[in-house]
Amino acid sequence: MTSPLILWFRQDLRLLDNPALVAAEQEVRPIIPLYIFDNEDPWKPGGASSWWLHRSLEAFEGQLEAFGLKLILRSGSPETILEELSRSTGARLVYWNRLYEPYARARDEKIKTHLKSQGFEVKSFNSALLIEPWHHLKSNGTPYQIFTPFWKALLSKGPPAKPLAQPETLKSYAKHLPSESLPPIPHWSGKLNEFWSPGEEYALTRLSEFLEKDLSSYSEDRNRPDKDSTSRLSAHLHWGEISPRTIWYQTLSQMLGCEAEGFAFLRELAWREFSYHLLYFHPKLSEEPLKKMFENFPWVNNPSALEAWQKGITGYPFVDAGLRELWHTGGMHNRVRMVVASFLIKDLLIHWRDGERWFWDTLVDADLANNAASWQWVAGSGADASPYFRVFNPALQGEKFDPEGTYVKRWVPELQNLTPTWIHKPFAAPSSVLSQAGIILGKNYPYPLVDHNKARERALAAYKVISKATSS
Repeated sequence: MTSPLILWFRQDLRLLDNPALVAAEQEVRPIIPLYIFDNEDPWKPGGASSWWLHRSLEAFEGQLEAFGLKLILRSGSPETILEELSRSTGARLVYWNRLYEPYARARDEKIKTHLKSQGFEVKSFNSALLIEPWHHLKSNGTPYQIFTPFWKALLSKGPPAKPLAQPETLKSYAKHLPSESLPPIPHWSGKLNEFWSPGEEYALTRLSEFLEKDLSSYSEDRNRPDKDSTSRLSAHLHWGEISPRTIWYQTLSQMLGCEAEGFAFLRELAWREFSYHLLYFHPKLSEEPLKKMFENFPWVNNPSALEAWQKGITGYPFVDAGLRELWHTGGMHNRVRMVVASFLIKDLLIHWRDGERWFWDTLVDADLANNAASWQWVAGSGADASPYFRVFNPALQGEKFDPEGTYVKRWVPELQNLTPTWIHKPFAAPSSVLSQAGIILGKNYPYPLVDHNKARERALAAYKVISKATSS
């Protein structure tokens, strides 16, 4: 009997454009699909993304069952599990798609070295990126630190490899193998079912709908949280329910007549790519500032302010709407993410790592590379960072990107009777306006945690101190 092949799934829960799966199909061997919950991973999925993973695995189990394959679930040490499973089944081939997080890279390299020393054939593939980090370097052999040159160089290389077709047949392993149950999901996560549909089938449907309905106005509308005009594909991308190559080519095929809009969307896909390349070359990106001068930044330890920010009771409606949207849905519009991050870091002077950890637990699309790179971008400590003197004014941002207050009224209903003139700055509204709207500041809506103008000056002074210390 032909020995089986172990196919270790991780963040690649799909059939279309799955290089490891296609390679396994070509071996014409019985396939043992395996998913391992690695309890030693320091960045295990947070609460919201644990819910997503649970639903995604349920959907993927059904897809594999259509081919006669049973997904085996195990928890513990991947190295031990792989060795024990190969011993019990006689498998001598182990395939997987690569991950790029520091822990996963070190773990996978250790496993690959060990299994090869035991006579196994181990192969890994790229399923998550348009191009591998080590294949996309500057002419001097160093990694990119600025996005625009990264993007231009990516385009100059020509289109990425085309997506691989879904397998036609997969050979199943006949013998029964014990499998664990999916771990329980957080008790509060049931509400997420109202907003998301994990799985490859919906990811492909969502992409098709976005390209048909929203691509033509993407540049104009993508910053508007009051409109449902973004792709909402980030969680599908993180768990590998859809590949960036699939998104790239389907976008190219749909952008006739709206090329500028199409490339604006692909540019956002490239920002994800840029974040992964940053994390690959800077493994401590999620823990330490990329710019060393920020190691001495005078962060403020203020638990009560942090909690108010987390709960969306800062007194700034645009900020509060974003954080309440996050808590209720597991998602937040990207423009709002920048504003709420700026408020935490620059208005409150609270460390970006506190925001990073909160997003990690509450976002369904929590992704180590994107999360770390984005928080450091706002803080000014990362690659191609936002200038330190850019401090988003939450009231002005709300007026610009939510001009009628539609987004705020959806998530901060206590302000629904305010007119667009005042909805983003109730703290500045005349008492008669507040009274007519039924708002009592300090009772049914909070006073601002800080005065933004004064907080901005405080932040700029702190940034200047570390700048002077570095130059002296």
